[in-house]
Amino acid sequence: MIGSNMVQTAAMMRLTPNICLYDPFAKGLEGVVEEMRHCGFEGVNFTWSTDVKEAFTGSRYMISSGGAPRKEGMTREDLLKGNAEIAARLGKDIKTYCPDLKHLTIIFNPADITGLVALIYSGLKPSQVTTLAALDSTRLQSELAKHFGVEQSQVTGARTYGGHGEQMAVFASTAKVNGKPLSGLIGTDALTAEAWAELKQRVTKGGANIIRLRGRSSFQSPAYASVEMIRAAMGGDAFRWPAGCYVDTPEFGHIMMAMETTLNKHGVSFGKVKGTDAEIAELKQSYSHLVKLRDEVIAMGIIPAIDQWNSVNPNL
Repeated sequence: MIGSNMVQTAAMMRLTPNICLYDPFAKGLEGVVEEMRHCGFEGVNFTWSTDVKEAFTGSRYMISSGGAPRKEGMTREDLLKGNAEIAARLGKDIKTYCPDLKHLTIIFNPADITGLVALIYSGLKPSQVTTLAALDSTRLQSELAKHFGVEQSQVTGARTYGGHGEQMAVFASTAKVNGKPLSGLIGTDALTAEAWAELKQRVTKGGANIIRLRGRSSFQSPAYASVEMIRAAMGGDAFRWPAGCYVDTPEFGHIMMAMETTLNKHGVSFGKVKGTDAEIAELKQSYSHLVKLRDEVIAMGIIPAIDQWNSVNPNL
């Protein structure tokens, strides 16, 4: 369902006159294209193919939701091996059939790792690959708005960083509720320390809650946010949320994770994350969890050791 929602969103945004769908499941692809035609969009050419060469050749912007979805009781990490293998194949196909791709956004879990794997094998520059971490920040914004009984837009600066998973770092110091700093509200009757801890847990388990309520993994929110990301990469409206990107700094090395990012026609770039000592410590813990997952994928033989990445992708 993510793919069909992405197609409809991209068409409604009028991003491009040419949208191609790729998947091994032919009937599903044909069904989505037929229904998009029934919407009556003007000036949009929808095509589909189960042949990766046909679909990828000439592509300039790509969103991939191509991994197995999470089911109830599963964590994003439970999908690690199978989806990392899919990401490796995706990266190799990009390198073979559309090496001039301008931007790739990966949204299948665990997105930090699948995005990293795809980057390594695609040959793309780090600035050309992003992953969907924005859902964590929008979930924080949503939970704060519900708690304080305000419109969601009245919660600003809602930010989570690090991994797109239950080990994400949830920041309070960046957020404001109706113009008031959230950090000044925590520990008061407006938001007790206990209520804040419970709210943070609802954020980290936001995806699992969707599965519990709807019986399937999120599809509308990741579809919308990912198309917003591609719109920004195409030179459209700025992306408002942290994106997952490749990071290699003295603190955080050789990893894909959510940072405070700028995403535009020049690609993605990131700046230093600012927060309290406790928040930065939480971010470092999230990074350590991602390192563990990355090293597991290396041990599986899906990606080479870090010192060999440059031989696979000279941009790393």
